[in-house]
Amino acid sequence: MYKYIYVSADTQGLFTVSNHRELIDKYSSEGWRFIAAIPTVFTGHGVIKQFDLVFEKEE
Repeated sequence: MYKYIYVSADTQGLFTVSNHRELIDKYSSEGWRFIAAIPTVFTGHGVIKQFDLVFEKEE
């Protein structure tokens, strides 16, 4: 059986810096495996502002 966690990550924008690579490296070093990125927040023009990174680990 697997355990899953969802971690919010920001995309690159005018006032924000993308942090997905650091988060993937951090959780991978703790034994989690990166599975997917799910968009969760959009601008009014349909551009992705934030997404959840999905990680799994065998229990």
